[in-house]
Amino acid sequence: MRFKLFNLIIGIIIPFFVFSQNNVLKNNFKDNLEQDEITRSYVNPVKIVWQSDNQNNLIKNSDVLLKSFRGQLSTSGEGMCNLRSSANKQASILLDYGTELYGGIQIAAGIRPEKKPIKLRIRFGESVSEAMSDCGSEDPGMNSATNDHSLRDFELDMPWLGTVEIGNSGFRFVRIDLLDEDVDLPIKAVRAISRYRDVPYIGSFKSDNERLNKIWETGAYTVHLNMQEYLWDGIKRDRLVWVGDMHPEVATINRVFGANEVMNKSLDFAKNTTPLPGWMNGMTTYSMWWVIVHRDLYLHQGNFSYLKEQHDYLTALVNQIAKQIDKNGKENLNGQRFLDWPTSEKPDVIHSGIQALTVLTMQSAKDIANWLNDPALKKTCDDALNLLKKYTPKDHNNKQAAALLSLADIIPAEKGTSVILENGSHDFATFYGYYMLEALAKDGKYNEAMDIISDYWGAMLDLGATTFWENFNYEERLTASPIDELPAPSKYDIHADGGAYCYVGLRASLCHGWASGPTSWLTEHVLGFKVLEPGSKTVQIKPNLCNLKFAEGTLPTPYGEIYVKHTRLANGEVKSEIKAPKMVRIIEGDVNL
Repeated sequence: MRFKLFNLIIGIIIPFFVFSQNNVLKNNFKDNLEQDEITRSYVNPVKIVWQSDNQNNLIKNSDVLLKSFRGQLSTSGEGMCNLRSSANKQASILLDYGTELYGGIQIAAGIRPEKKPIKLRIRFGESVSEAMSDCGSEDPGMNSATNDHSLRDFELDMPWLGTVEIGNSGFRFVRIDLLDEDVDLPIKAVRAISRYRDVPYIGSFKSDNERLNKIWETGAYTVHLNMQEYLWDGIKRDRLVWVGDMHPEVATINRVFGANEVMNKSLDFAKNTTPLPGWMNGMTTYSMWWVIVHRDLYLHQGNFSYLKEQHDYLTALVNQIAKQIDKNGKENLNGQRFLDWPTSEKPDVIHSGIQALTVLTMQSAKDIANWLNDPALKKTCDDALNLLKKYTPKDHNNKQAAALLSLADIIPAEKGTSVILENGSHDFATFYGYYMLEALAKDGKYNEAMDIISDYWGAMLDLGATTFWENFNYEERLTASPIDELPAPSKYDIHADGGAYCYVGLRASLCHGWASGPTSWLTEHVLGFKVLEPGSKTVQIKPNLCNLKFAEGTLPTPYGEIYVKHTRLANGEVKSEIKAPKMVRIIEGDVNL
């Protein structure tokens, strides 16, 4: 009885105490208090990649930094790593946290005789090369190590017997240099501070091919890191809401995390900061991607009230696009004309891609018009689509153009496939590679697509990636050093020496959400989940195991997750086990062997 009474009292007191604390906090700050939706956790380093002294002179007990630290310093000087720089040599150490993360670091310094602050230099890096680089270096391969968008190279004062938390970037590696000479700095810990949305991975994928499993997980994690206050393109740079980048990211979120406020919040940000007749991010294509994303978002999540909020803006935008199609059916859209960086200097290719995106936009807007019961908007879309049929641009033997033209039904699927499969993974791209994979699936080339996923995205894993990159030149893998090692002089530095445009050298983002396409693709085409009715009320399941022995996984829906397991039997047939919420209608399609 006493136990029950105690529980009852605690059940009343604790919620009241928390409620009172919250009220005090809100009253103290009144309207200035904004709650952060991001969680933070601490991560210990897993490896010391390099240190400037291995003779136990300038750096002592460095293995201490790999041990767990609970966050509280004491007056004891025991169990410390000690750094001491001399006039001739600096104490420096490079730590590896094992995986890419977003956030900063916490440095805990112990007690020492003198209380004067000690100066440190901190360098973050998504690769070892970046963490070892200097901003503004005269070395051509290193001069792209900038502090743009997020500080990754800076100095700080370390207090006596205190803890400092600093940094706000995407990184895996941290280099620490002791700048002051002839002083001892005892350090208890250098923990990474990981900032992320604490949301479950509802979607899943598992097969007998571990390489594909790892690729699926890496794509999901790449997008997860970019789900910060808004949905970003990258966590080091640019850390912006780029709407075109959002399309593959939203596809991944729909299939891994399900409904999440970051999608709506970011789409609204793009709309609210782009009054018409402006183009989102200054690009005609990115406004078109906004329409396509809304179509896909409603199909998966079915939030009708949110779709209605877009009605007026979307209608005006679609009319704006329709007016820039000439009488011959050729798009003449103004604004910046952009598909992706590899095609940015090919105006003919860009035109072909924009022509295809105009078709895909009108098809998406037509779906939305039907859902909103807007006959006028539907007629605008139908008229535009009929006009666009008059004109057929060339694919220019370009994989990006061929993929979009195929998906828009402007060229036959097999014609697009012939261009995409030429030279295999060569000339693939991390962003538009997703649409190349989709075009291959449309032509039934599942085996070929899975091979390219394994070769192209898998090659990044082979080079030490734990998230997928802004750009990857497939040919460079042959002579490149892994990103988690000190670059060998005889090898190509895949981060410092490569790239162009926005991703030149160390400026390149090694965690870019637009590169997550295989995660969505494997869920839709291998597990076979295809949403047919808004809100995922009807889902077709049509697996394509190809050479796999089995594949299983889940898909989030507003009514709960759908689970499937497909197993290849001895006679070659595929047996499927399916579990779905009662509110979801399942249509089992034919199995493509």
